[in-house]
Amino acid sequence: MPADPSVEYHARLARWRDRLAAASALDARLAAVRLIVFVAAVALVLAYLQWRTPWIAWLLLAPVVAFIALAVRHDRVIRDRDRSASLVAFYERGLARIEDRWAGTGSPGDRYRSDHHPYANDLDLFGPGSLFELLSLARTRTGEDTLAAWLTGAAPPEVVMERQAAVRELTAALDVREALSLAVGRSGASVDAGALAAWAEAPPRLSPEAFRYVALGLTLLTLASVVYVWRGGNDVAFFLALAAQLAFGWPYSRKVEPILHAADGPTRDLTALSQAVALLERGRFSSGRLGLLQRQLRETGPQASTAIARLRRILEMHDWQHNMVFAPVAALLMWGIHLAWALESWRRTHGAHVRVWLRVIGEFEALASLSAYAFEHPADPFPTFTGAQAGACFEGTGLGHPLVPAARMQANDISLTPGRQLLVVSGSNMSGKSTFLRTVGINAVLAQAGAPVRAQSLRLSALTVGATLRIQDSLQEGRSRFFAEITRIRELAGLTRGPAPLLFLLDELFHGTNSHDRLVGASGVLRSLIDRGAIGLVTTHDLSLAAIVEALGARAANVHFEDSFDGHEMHFDYRVKPGPVTKSNALALMRAVGLDIDS
Repeated sequence: MPADPSVEYHARLARWRDRLAAASALDARLAAVRLIVFVAAVALVLAYLQWRTPWIAWLLLAPVVAFIALAVRHDRVIRDRDRSASLVAFYERGLARIEDRWAGTGSPGDRYRSDHHPYANDLDLFGPGSLFELLSLARTRTGEDTLAAWLTGAAPPEVVMERQAAVRELTAALDVREALSLAVGRSGASVDAGALAAWAEAPPRLSPEAFRYVALGLTLLTLASVVYVWRGGNDVAFFLALAAQLAFGWPYSRKVEPILHAADGPTRDLTALSQAVALLERGRFSSGRLGLLQRQLRETGPQASTAIARLRRILEMHDWQHNMVFAPVAALLMWGIHLAWALESWRRTHGAHVRVWLRVIGEFEALASLSAYAFEHPADPFPTFTGAQAGACFEGTGLGHPLVPAARMQANDISLTPGRQLLVVSGSNMSGKSTFLRTVGINAVLAQAGAPVRAQSLRLSALTVGATLRIQDSLQEGRSRFFAEITRIRELAGLTRGPAPLLFLLDELFHGTNSHDRLVGASGVLRSLIDRGAIGLVTTHDLSLAAIVEALGARAANVHFEDSFDGHEMHFDYRVKPGPVTKSNALALMRAVGLDIDS
């Protein structure tokens, strides 16, 4: 793997830009030559109509053949141009991620946002400038769904280890990610996995199966009658065979076209995935997870890419019916009925496999997304996991926020263990308290999705994450911010009964109520959470809350962020320091913006 991923990206980007420029220039030249050849052909046609000279008709063959050859060549050039343009965009976005200017360049995953998820909104997992936008290379809906599911639901450590091994293997496989981006293409994002699986698994619409062979026999009989008449036999045989076909085919006429047209969309969707399926089928992988995906494809029978190609051919043959020359032949051969039976046979054989194909490609794309992040951030390590018997644990050194540009990011250490389960984080406005909580939470999400983390090192146990960083009131639901907060905390308390300990991230706990109720309520909630084995952080401006640590003893500790004010502006170092904060910057900020504040 290259020591500097940006060097590799720049080299590939330059190569594909050169190829795009050459293909675009050749495209323009071929378009001009095709126009000249077409004009020459028209001129020859007009000359022939004027003089009726035979040699002109023969001469017309030259531009016709040249035009066909140019069309074939031009089609290849257009495909090469489009391929080059796609890869230019692929590497431009990769460089944007490396250079921290990626926001707005990818899919934000807005459809996965939920005000009711215990941490997705709080940790900026979805939306513009989100973790999903940073990570996702997925070009299919199933790939995006898979990645979103990994971010919103922690996997067991053994599954995470499997993903890590797969991501490590794919990290250096830049050619695979490049090919995958081309294999799926832009059309993959429009694939409706649910509708596609529903079509594939729907009950057959033609029955009984024996009628398929009756139709085949009648068509063979009709063909035999044609041969018989052609060799001098009585044409009554042909008309009798044709009548038998009509009598048989008429009841099917209202079923066949809807069956064939209903397959247009699913076939197009599967075709968009077929090259990605083939890429996974042909790959040689050593990690267990990638090997499992390959086996799951093979267990569905013959190669999935071959099955998809066969479906595509059935629909292409259906399109032949719309050709004016072939339409009479299609009618004679009951072409549509035979294709409808072939389509039903395909669904019966492969319909149950489509859902597997979609899931496998979705996971392949999700793993490729995480591997791209690992490639582009070579200093970010994979976390290690402790055993369940060791209790809740989150110990990180040099922990930073992956969504904060590297030039502005401040790394901090943190240690939460069964011996010290709670950190009360105090500090002035804008000093970095909330960002610190988000840093802890988003790295826990990355770790349990199978990705590298933004840290020097991270050691953690399996954890269930819950946060109150973006709790809002709701006019539609008729609830205040305080009510929304206590409702969320009740939900987090319920999570402590789950299989994994809770990692809670509580921002300005109960700041919507009076100081007495706040102190009593906060003390009770925090004690209850850590008594249930949870670990976490709580931020506060209220210095009286720092006294909670004294009541909890060694299980809790105070930390703080400092600031300084030079009379004109605030300065922050965003470094976590031990102990509670001893000053506030609120009054200084009020005076700095011009408010008249008496001492």
